[in-house]
Amino acid sequence: METGLSDNKKSLLFRFFGHLHTVLKHKHYVRKACFKMGIYRQGIFHDMSKFCPAEFIPSVRYYDGTHSPTIEERKAKGYSSCWIHHKGRNKHHYEYWTDYQVQKSAQLFPCRIPLRYVAEMLADRYAACVAYQGKNYTQASAWEYYEPSRFQIAIETETKIVLEELLLRMMNDGEEAAFSYMKSLLKITKGSDYTAESLGIVAPKCWEKG
Repeated sequence: METGLSDNKKSLLFRFFGHLHTVLKHKHYVRKACFKMGIYRQGIFHDMSKFCPAEFIPSVRYYDGTHSPTIEERKAKGYSSCWIHHKGRNKHHYEYWTDYQVQKSAQLFPCRIPLRYVAEMLADRYAACVAYQGKNYTQASAWEYYEPSRFQIAIETETKIVLEELLLRMMNDGEEAAFSYMKSLLKITKGSDYTAESLGIVAPKCWEKG
């Protein structure tokens, strides 16, 4: 049956609804994970900036279905306007938590991330893997995505130790165990006044490079 739609319109519709479906699926799994960790508001309002024109339009334009549209936008333009907008409005991204050092040549440095946003970061990484990998997803997916760049990213040391402990627990013991453990940590503090040691965490065995 003829639809009367041009290939360009069909492509636009595919990308529009494909991206919308991916975002809603991602938010669904983030919400479930956040609720299990007791951070209900974050679960509900997670990634709402993705629906604003600055993020939604380029995401539809560069939608692929197998990975984030920001990757394709970077390939095309050399940078992602969508990502620049997104990372500055969502506190579950470690890139949000950077500031300038005082009296040290104005160098950027990573700040310690409040634990409730580390929890949302865990949910975000888990849900992104579910949304993009589909039937190929495993409980090791979040760690496997994170691991290749773990020595390149600018994330504060104590935050990094906690995040890696969570991702490794997810890989080794499953999602429910990781979410339950994170919920127990949030009973100690939701702020940034923590160290890995104060939470009873030591650097994982794979902390040392190589």
